[in-house]
Amino acid sequence: MSVLPLGLVLASAMLHATWNLLAKRARGGVVFLWAFSLGTVLLYTPVALLYFILEAPAFTTTHLGLALGSGVLHLGYFSCLQRGYRAGDLSLVYPLARGSGPALATALAILLLGERPGTQALVGTALVVASVFVLSSGTRSAVLARRAAIGYGLLTGLFIASYTVWDGFAVGRAGASPLLYLMAGEVARTLLVTPLALRRPDDLRELWRDHRLEVVGVAVLAPGAYLLVLTALQLAPISLVAPVREIGILFATVLGTRALAEGEGRKRAFAAVAMVTGVVLLALA
Repeated sequence: MSVLPLGLVLASAMLHATWNLLAKRARGGVVFLWAFSLGTVLLYTPVALLYFILEAPAFTTTHLGLALGSGVLHLGYFSCLQRGYRAGDLSLVYPLARGSGPALATALAILLLGERPGTQALVGTALVVASVFVLSSGTRSAVLARRAAIGYGLLTGLFIASYTVWDGFAVGRAGASPLLYLMAGEVARTLLVTPLALRRPDDLRELWRDHRLEVVGVAVLAPGAYLLVLTALQLAPISLVAPVREIGILFATVLGTRALAEGEGRKRAFAAVAMVTGVVLLALA
């Protein structure tokens, strides 16, 4: 992987970990999902319109259909992720979701899109994934107590793998403009959630009173982070971009340890070293 897509993915990982911390603090829910999705549409639509006017990129009905499918997949992703954060810690759910996602994405890219990463890339992927599961390990009783969080984390990983391959095909093979594609998906997700959110006006008022900073923060950072990834997917294959994204686990681990007082520093340091090694192998592949 060359320097430019690597830099884009690392910047995305930092933004991604930050917005997940904000989502954890807000404790999620359908109202929170709708609020930050609407905020994204309001904030990014003028940018997308200006880009469309100045650059006039091609955006076909095929691109639109793919974007609508992406909106559905991301709705499932955000819903499972927020349920996971309600059931467990950031340092448990985030590693499980982000760790299982790239393993599945790499497998799907190989099986469905015919990509053939080399041995070094596969070893790097294995190190990243193994370190993630070390981060989320514990005693049998502790694991049993966290079954719901573990389940939602793994289900979130499945959605991550699905939208990574789907979106990688859309911007890499089908040639969709990343910004227009992202915005079409955001609009689709917002419209899908609107009827549910509007039934809860009291929850909306409470959310805006108590967590408006989290709503705005996620509205800005979540699409910004993913736009960087979509751009990277135009420059590098899915099977390399997807695992490198998981460096965000390092950032999330630091944020969880410092901001949310989550412990196990020695085990997490060991896993972090293995993860960085895996990322270096992927970057040099």
